Amino acid sequence: MTVDISELVTLRSNRPEAIAEAAARRTRRPLLNTSGRLMIVAADHPARGALAAGGRSMAMANREDLLERLCLALSRPGVDGVLATADILDDLLLLGALDGKVVLGSMNRGGLQGARFELDDRFTGHRPEDIESLGFDAGKLLLRIDYDDPGSLTTMESTARAIDAMAARRLPVFVEPFLSHRTPEGKVVNDLSAEAVTKSIAIASGLGGTSAYTWLKVPVTENPDDMAEVMATSTLPAVLLGGEVGGSAEEQAGAYEKWRGALRLPTVRGLVVGRSLLYPADGDVAAAVDTAVGLL
Repeated sequence: MTVDISELVTLRSNRPEAIAEAAARRTRRPLLNTSGRLMIVAADHPARGALAAGGRSMAMANREDLLERLCLALSRPGVDGVLATADILDDLLLLGALDGKVVLGSMNRGGLQGARFELDDRFTGHRPEDIESLGFDAGKLLLRIDYDDPGSLTTMESTARAIDAMAARRLPVFVEPFLSHRTPEGKVVNDLSAEAVTKSIAIASGLGGTSAYTWLKVPVTENPDDMAEVMATSTLPAVLLGGEVGGSAEEQAGAYEKWRGALRLPTVRGLVVGRSLLYPADGDVAAAVDTAVGLL
């Protein structure tokens, strides 16, 4: 699909209500596909100031290019839906790209990449009431915990209340937990050791007054062989996140193999992958997406 930015801006300028109208017309579907699996393309990175992809520091800054990549990915067989912030989802609604797709609203984007307050990750995106009123299917939130950063406690409490609010509306919420720390240079780094991922899953699973609508969005550990033991920590359904994949074809192939093994585990229901599919090393978005779908 070729995206006409001028047409989108004209529609936004003259008829802002067209977004709500498109949301009301959108054809909905069950969360899981007929195979009981879920394949979601993620694109909520720009709102956190994280624009790098595929070895380019500002790759995701071009909205026309990003939308065209998203539309292509969503058109591929086996892709169930998209995770994004309001601005991107509004564009996709206007483009008619979300009919029959699962739509996840990104809820907390306040922990800007590189900011001193990065771990005080406030809920600046979709609210539970927004997800409900727009007829979206689920929400997603990021939970990074640094034992040395008091901002993490604020995020934990906000996360628990968001889980409660989503459960009250019977809406699934995908919680993406990490144990994190700052390097001597101040950069936030996520710990992907088996012990750290296990602890993060245990903490996230216990947040809120009920876990009935909570899903986990988890990384593959540094040693993929540890995943079976790690995922035994909880009975909550989970999806694998793609994370940052190196810019070479070899690194991308290695990521696929890690996902393939973890997808065999009983609690793992699918994949939520973003930049490695939208900005693959060889530039072939369709082939990257098809390969990921094939893993399911």
